Parts: sequence; structure tokens; C-alpha cells
Amino acid sequence: MTDQRRTIAGVLETSNDHPDVEELYARASAQDPRISIATVYRTVKLFEEAGILEKLEFGDGRARYEDADRDHHDHLIDLSTGQVIEFVDPEIEALQEKIAARLGYTLKGHKLELYGVKAKPE
Repeated sequence: MTDQRRTIAGVLETSNDHPDVEELYARASAQDPRISIATVYRTVKLFEEAGILEKLEFGDGRARYEDADRDHHDHLIDLSTGQVIEFVDPEIEALQEKIAARLGYTLKGHKLELYGVKAKPE
């Protein structure tokens, strides 16, 4: 692994959000100005093909990325700000298992994305 790929991997590893390639480039090039956007694109593609990264598309035209080995979680996307909030809800997990069983399936995985705007206080 090259030093530049190592830098990009470090940026991804320390990210608590879901950065797109431009955000990854900004963070990585702040650490190593020799890193080009093309290097970030190639590295992200390589990591995705290797199963290290998971590509997420939330309908805003930007592919975002997260570590593929993270614990299972679902996403709530704020349509006003673009913020992506991770959550785990045992009731939702149990309901999905129940639905799969009712339909005669054993659930092996799922993705849940909720889209919304902040509710106005009453």
C-alpha cells in the first residue's frame, strides 16, 4: 500500500460521518498535499472492490462511503441539511425478522434508510 493510500485509509478510519470523494480528498490532501483527487477516486474504487468500503447513495447525487466492517446500523437522512444519522432500533430489527419469517424467509441482511425533516416544535 502506498503512503497516499495509507493516508486515505486513515482518513476513512477516523471518519465518524459518511464522506463523499470530495470530502475525503479535502481531508486527505490537508494531511498530504501530494494527494490528487484522481488518487482518492482510484483508492475508493479499490477499497470498495476489496470489500473494505461500502458505497452509500442517499438520492442526493453524491456517493458516500463508510467502513464495510462497522456494526449493523440504519440511517436517517435529514433532507434539509443532508446530515446522515446512524441508529439501531431493536424493535425495527425484530419486526424485520418477523416479517421475513412470516413470508418464509430467514433474513440474512437488510438496509433501512429513512428520509425526513426536523419536526417543528409545537
